[in-house]
Amino acid sequence: MRLGVLDVGSNTVHLLVVDAHPGARPLPAHSHKADLRLAQLLDPAGAIGPDGIDRLVAVIRDAMVAAEDKGVEEVLPFATSAVREASNADAVLARVKDETGVDLQVLTGEEEARLTFLAARRWFGWSAGKLLVLDIGGGSLEIAYGLDEEPDAAVSLPLGAGRLTAAWLPTDPPDPSDVKALRRHVRAQIARTVGEFSRFGAPDHIVATSKTFKQLARLAGAARSTEGLYVQRELKRKSLEDWVPQLAAMTTRERSELPGVSDGRAGQLLAGALVAEGAMDLFGAETLEICPWALREGVILRKLDHLPAS
Repeated sequence: MRLGVLDVGSNTVHLLVVDAHPGARPLPAHSHKADLRLAQLLDPAGAIGPDGIDRLVAVIRDAMVAAEDKGVEEVLPFATSAVREASNADAVLARVKDETGVDLQVLTGEEEARLTFLAARRWFGWSAGKLLVLDIGGGSLEIAYGLDEEPDAAVSLPLGAGRLTAAWLPTDPPDPSDVKALRRHVRAQIARTVGEFSRFGAPDHIVATSKTFKQLARLAGAARSTEGLYVQRELKRKSLEDWVPQLAAMTTRERSELPGVSDGRAGQLLAGALVAEGAMDLFGAETLEICPWALREGVILRKLDHLPAS
């Protein structure tokens, strides 16, 4: 069957269309993406303003047209931290449903972490042993750990690259004192959770998902995306530590000219790098492997798991 997963995230609204059936690997068939940056459209009261809602409705309507054009049988729509934390989330969801017919399911942070973990487990398989999975989004950082398909521990922290950039790095290039303050904040937040995971013992394999980690790995010399999904890509902490001060000294425009860095993500790459560096350091990760699958694939896999046997 042809499924679509509609991901309303803090940075983008992304429709991923796949051909899938139970027991088989989902095959990507189409991708429709729009940069919306909902996390940056919140007003001082934490609400998504009228213009932001208008844009969200228009983007979702376009995505549903694309899904119909591609012959999608069912769309799985969900929203993450930007909608989840908006003070007017209920009104936003109601208007989206009224005007597009889409009933957005708002995932909790823990659900995000668990579904991302499922995707990583299916990608690496049982031979990977105990997995520690890290995912940096626009609004939050998800961390999950476990031996099975359901993690033993899963948390979500308000350490997304977009959120931190807006709140802590107002100038371009950033003020060094702001960078230091953000670094302290990130590490203090992550350190509070380390004990929850360390009681399960050391992981056998540490992996990371998300655009932020992919771009940081590319900067550190990993293969280009055009070389395919199955090329192993790693990020070493030493390489990341070398890059952080360089990114801190650059303007957004200068970062956008780096290999693998898109214009839309360049502004928040430094904040993402500080989160990645802090997580790798505090969890004792010298090297982590990039996982091509993440939350969207986790949503699809969970759906397939619950389909009746044919």
